[in-house]
Amino acid sequence: MTSVSSTSEFHHQHHFKSAEHQYASSKQGIWLFLCTEILMFGGLFVGYLIYHSLYPAVFKNGSHTLDWKMGAVNTVVLLISSFTMAAAINFVQRGLHKIASIMLILTIACAGAFMVIKYFEYTHKFHVGTVPGKFSLVDPTCGSGGNRSECETKIGALLKSEELRHKNHVSEEEAARLQAVISRPKWEMFYGFYFIMTGLHGVHVVVGALMIFWILIKTLRKKVGPEYYTPVEGVGLFWHVVDLVWIYLFPLLYLVG
Repeated sequence: MTSVSSTSEFHHQHHFKSAEHQYASSKQGIWLFLCTEILMFGGLFVGYLIYHSLYPAVFKNGSHTLDWKMGAVNTVVLLISSFTMAAAINFVQRGLHKIASIMLILTIACAGAFMVIKYFEYTHKFHVGTVPGKFSLVDPTCGSGGNRSECETKIGALLKSEELRHKNHVSEEEAARLQAVISRPKWEMFYGFYFIMTGLHGVHVVVGALMIFWILIKTLRKKVGPEYYTPVEGVGLFWHVVDLVWIYLFPLLYLVG
C-alpha cells in the first residue's frame, strides 16, 4: 500500500526517488521514533516492577488510594479515541473529508476528557497529601535538614482533623486507606512512580491532541486525501501507542493491590 496514487498531483521531495519512496521512508522513521517512545516507558515499567518487588506493601497500599473508577473511565475514553482515530484515517484515505474531520474532532474531545479526569485526580491527591517528596509535607521546608521523619505530613494532619476530612471529601473508608499508607516507611515511592508515569503519559496525550488538531486543519483544507495521507497515518500511529501505554499503566497502578 502506498500513500499516493498513480494519478496523484502530489510531488515528492527532491531527495526521494519517488512518492512511494518518500512514503516508505516516512513510515519507517515514524516506527523508529515510536520504538524510542516504547523504550522510554519500558525503562519506567522495569523500575516500577523492581521497586514493587522490594516494597510490595507500599505499592499495594498506594494503589488502594487511587480511584480505579476514574482510571477505568479514562481507559474507555482512550479506547474510543483509538477507534475514532482509526476511522479518521480510513475516511481520509477514501476522500471523505467531512466525516474524517468529525472523527478527528471526536478524538480531540476524548483527549480533553481524559485530561479533565486526570485534573480531578491530581487535585484530590495534592489536597490529601498523597504526593511524593516535599509536597507531601505540611511545611515543605521541614525536611531540608535531613530530619524528614520529624516532619508532619499532609495525610497525618488530615487524619487528625475531621474538618479537613470533610472539606476534602475524604470518607471513613478512604481515611483508613490513608492511615495504612503512612504506616509504611518510604510510602511516597509509589506516588513518585504514579506521578512520573501518568504525568509523562499526560504530556503525550496533550502533544498527541495538538498533532491531531494539525491534521484536522490539513483535512479541512483538503491538504490530505486518497493521494496523500502519510501525516495522518503517522499521527494515528503515535496516538495508538499513547493509548497502548495507558492500557499497561491502568492495571499496574490502579489494580496492582
